[in-house]
Amino acid sequence: MLALLFPGQGSQEVGMGRDAFEASPEARAVFEAADDALGFALTKLCFEGPEDELRLTQNQQPAILTTSIALLRALEARAPIQPDFVAGHSLGEYTALVAAGALAFEDAVPLVHARGRFMQEAVPEGQGAMAAILGGNAELVAAACAEVARETGQIVAPANWNSPQQTVIAGHAGAVEAAGEAAKAAGAKRAVPLPVSAPFHCSLMEPAAAKLEAELQRVRFRDPVVPVVTNVEAEPNREGARIPALLRQQVTAAVRFTESIQRMVALGVDRIVEVGPGHVLSGLIARIDRKIQRSNASGKDEVIELAAALVEGE
Repeated sequence: MLALLFPGQGSQEVGMGRDAFEASPEARAVFEAADDALGFALTKLCFEGPEDELRLTQNQQPAILTTSIALLRALEARAPIQPDFVAGHSLGEYTALVAAGALAFEDAVPLVHARGRFMQEAVPEGQGAMAAILGGNAELVAAACAEVARETGQIVAPANWNSPQQTVIAGHAGAVEAAGEAAKAAGAKRAVPLPVSAPFHCSLMEPAAAKLEAELQRVRFRDPVVPVVTNVEAEPNREGARIPALLRQQVTAAVRFTESIQRMVALGVDRIVEVGPGHVLSGLIARIDRKIQRSNASGKDEVIELAAALVEGE
């Protein structure tokens, strides 16, 4: 069984999608539709930067979504691809919803542009932080966060369960630093501060979730043609009516990536294709379950190679 997986923030790079744009009419149409939907040249920003502007959360989110869908359309034009499930990491869940036919691309692009702006505005710069805890299991990290939150009265909690030995935490800057030290004292190998502009996927994002809720009510969601494994539940969702509440909750809830991969494997998935810029998620999958066959479609050459394999039935 096959699953398609779509990346979230941090996978962007200047120039992403350009080769697919130049080689595929289907990819070009996606970029042009994004420019029209936003009213500014997102395509130029993706291809030429500047990098600091592309990194802005409100630009990064529609840029990664657009590039991922452009690569998917280029792949679909070359080979039959019929996934049994789709999923995404944080922002990537919106891409998965587009891929599953539950959300129109023209609605998704402005929606994630607004989402990025709301998330950026939710916490004043410098007050929040995120860090990756490496070499410590999920229980150890959760306990360290709970201890620091109890002692300081500040917010710090797991934000991304990325693999059995990598958990990202988020919250008040001082509490994140203290929780990293507590995790290391309990046996984790490293605590690495992340270069992010806000503490995503924790309760400090509640102002962003409240604003996003209003935007979600303006968008039409359909029942997915392909089940979407959600970040919040790590379970397949087939009901369009449930999507707005799940996306609202996603802003403040931890991304259950490890559980999502494990759940798909339990349902029979043995091959996952990461569609979008970068190979971040493929690396995490290797740490979750090495038996899963992994492929990437992050640029024109990988799309061509993967399409040839699909046509040959590999």
